[in-house]
Amino acid sequence: MAIPDTTIDDLNWADIGLQLDAEGHAVLSGLLGADVARDLARQASAPGLRRVVLASSGLGRGELSYFGAGLPAPLESWRTALYRCLVDIANRWNEVLGVDHRYPARLEDFLRHNRQAGQTRAQSHLSRLGVEDHVLLHQRNDGEHVFPMQIVAVLSEPGVDFVGGEFVMTEQRPRMQSRPMVLPLRLGDVAVIATAQRPVKGTEGYYRVNLKHAISRVREGERIGLELSFHDAPAQRTSATHAGID
Repeated sequence: MAIPDTTIDDLNWADIGLQLDAEGHAVLSGLLGADVARDLARQASAPGLRRVVLASSGLGRGELSYFGAGLPAPLESWRTALYRCLVDIANRWNEVLGVDHRYPARLEDFLRHNRQAGQTRAQSHLSRLGVEDHVLLHQRNDGEHVFPMQIVAVLSEPGVDFVGGEFVMTEQRPRMQSRPMVLPLRLGDVAVIATAQRPVKGTEGYYRVNLKHAISRVREGERIGLELSFHDAPAQRTSATHAGID
């Protein structure tokens, strides 16, 4: 089952942009729908995915299953359509921060720039978290070409399939305490979140704030989630020297 590109194009992107400007995230309620979400959740056990045990990196407990360079249907066309709608927001963020770089209009061209810079390691993945599993605060901003937004979704039903496992973000502004945020994601919801930094308007113009995200401890059941990245990470040198979430 797929989400038509027209459904994504027809969302109120002006309002979504305002939410991202104000909070660093925007929840797109029911965009996936329960049936599509559960179909995607079943792929967590599909053969051929690269699996990473979080405990081995000291960044939590649970298992991440990484897709390769080509995402399965419907994720590939869905990611392409979302990039097309988000790229104007990304370029506006660079403009207000005084960054000269502009992102290309097409995801295909942006990923080609990734490959030219040696960023060939796909980051989009499914997470499977059981009781006591969690993901610590982190960012996915390795590499020269980093898109400032990414996509997250819950593919299991909170309160039915699992208890706990809230999606958490923190925002650190200069000379201020970190601000925690809990995104109330339901089965079938999607959220656009800032990858690592976003602009905030102060009294003397715009400045950067730093964001991280995590998943709190699952207390009952099993939580399956999705993260879609628009950029790839630098190629891994060796498993012994690589640090962080793979």
